[in-house]
Amino acid sequence: MTHNGSPSIAIAGGGLMGRLLAWRLSRRGLNISLFEAGSLAAPTGACWTAAGMISPLSELVHSERQIYELGLHSLALWESWASQLEAQVGCPVSFRRAGSIVVAHGRDRAELQMFERELQSKLASASAADIQSLDRAGLLGLEPALGTFEGGIFLRDEGDIDNRRLLPALLEALRLQRVTLHEDSPVVCEKHTITGREAAQRFDCVIDCRGLGAKDAIDGLRGVRGEVLVVETSEVQLHRPVRLLHPRYQLYAVPRSGARTVIGATEIDSDDLSPISVRSIMELSSALYSLHPAFAEARIVETRVNCRPATMDNLPRLLSEPGLVRVNGLYRHGYLLAPALLEQVEKIIADQLSEVA
Repeated sequence: MTHNGSPSIAIAGGGLMGRLLAWRLSRRGLNISLFEAGSLAAPTGACWTAAGMISPLSELVHSERQIYELGLHSLALWESWASQLEAQVGCPVSFRRAGSIVVAHGRDRAELQMFERELQSKLASASAADIQSLDRAGLLGLEPALGTFEGGIFLRDEGDIDNRRLLPALLEALRLQRVTLHEDSPVVCEKHTITGREAAQRFDCVIDCRGLGAKDAIDGLRGVRGEVLVVETSEVQLHRPVRLLHPRYQLYAVPRSGARTVIGATEIDSDDLSPISVRSIMELSSALYSLHPAFAEARIVETRVNCRPATMDNLPRLLSEPGLVRVNGLYRHGYLLAPALLEQVEKIIADQLSEVA
């Protein structure tokens, strides 16, 4: 099963996890084949739709502590990996570790206070230093555009990465590292075996990270629909992700290059991939307008809809047996969890290969 003296690894799924795994494992000298059901150059998965936030603190309020701890580890890995990738391919991936801001309008101040209390209660005292309450002057010092708010919360240790730059950069790195790429190749994953349309191929190990494409292989895997707007205006300048708390809907706004801002996020328990609804556009636009009135004249340059793979408890699954590893169910935490989970997969692969050596 080895090729050119190196163990052979098949990776099914060319989204964020598949690309990252192929990149990291091929740097270790393993012989990597990557199988993607669609196009690698024009991805359509949730990783392409996402806003690329890496926000362990924000997510802790509604998640288990393990999500926070994995996210913190991922944040450190992203900082290192983004630099390595940029040096390798010569293109920026726009990783930013500038924290994030949480705000609420005066009538919704209770939402902001509850958010801070819940976050403080889940954190150890040392980590609580990463949460800073802001008065109006402090908020304007960080985000001058948020002048309609009386204060907010600064979550210091958070980041984000531009997925629209990262994913093409990873693909270029895979080409440079001579990873064998298979596009338009839906496959079935079994121990040591990838089966495509025409034939089965054996490998030392198969890694299944097909997202919802692996629905039949993972109990309870389901789709959670998310809807995103991308708007463009030079009238509002944000410097980091901003979250607006509201009793009915939550809004995030992530500034990107070219005067663009990625706006989300609706969350609907459904596999529906039809275009964004009028209601979602109205709610997101209304919340965006309340963040800054100048967004009223922004142009909607893109709408995005996709379904995140999630388990029934919204926790990721990492399943392994000899010759097969499955990683899935990253839910809305794809960019938050992928690097930390990848390290766990790397260890499993190393252990399996050492046992058969």
